[in-house]
Amino acid sequence: MDGNGRWAKARHRPRVFGHQEGVKTVRRIVEDAADLGIKYLTLYSFSTENWTRPKSEITALFRLLKQYVADDLESLNRNNVRVRIIGSREGLSEDLLRVIDKVETVTQKNTEFFLNIAFNYGGRDEIIRAVRRIAAAGHDIDAVDEATLSRYLDTAELPEPEFIIRTSGERRVSNFLMWQSAYSEFIFTDVLWPDFTRKDLELAIAEFQTRDRRFGNLKADEVA
Repeated sequence: MDGNGRWAKARHRPRVFGHQEGVKTVRRIVEDAADLGIKYLTLYSFSTENWTRPKSEITALFRLLKQYVADDLESLNRNNVRVRIIGSREGLSEDLLRVIDKVETVTQKNTEFFLNIAFNYGGRDEIIRAVRRIAAAGHDIDAVDEATLSRYLDTAELPEPEFIIRTSGERRVSNFLMWQSAYSEFIFTDVLWPDFTRKDLELAIAEFQTRDRRFGNLKADEVA
């Protein structure tokens, strides 16, 4: 969800204002995604690299997550939405950890829509943490395969993403779902996140539906 800061700058407002508008977009897109038949949605909210940002901005981002949960938890639960916060818990305050535990506990039995918020998340960090958990569990290292590693990722039990949308004109992965996105389709748009609408989501879905997904395999006619 990129472009909050640039959106705010273009309006001569502080970056925090852009993040606040970004949360409004989150609310709309979660509803739109569910309405369009998407069952799993993962939003990249705060990365492990974002700790280098000004402390005031980090504090504001943490506050926005807590406010989103406080304002939307009842509605999310009522609409049978399961919320998972993926990412490292290291460095997070006790009050934020309680918020994360609450939203995950309250919605853990919901099955209609799966909303994953990547917070304090980095793809490389996730893989390192998974490897450490595998070692701590006493697995025979020679027996570890892709399925084993996947079970120890933050996204265990979730399907791999079919497509990933990157907003604001950026053309890079930025450490997002590095393992899981091996065969995801990438869709890039110049739209800044606060301006992202249902129409933009529909266009992304339409583009995805034109992609020829091969998963590394050749078609029969290409082999021949």
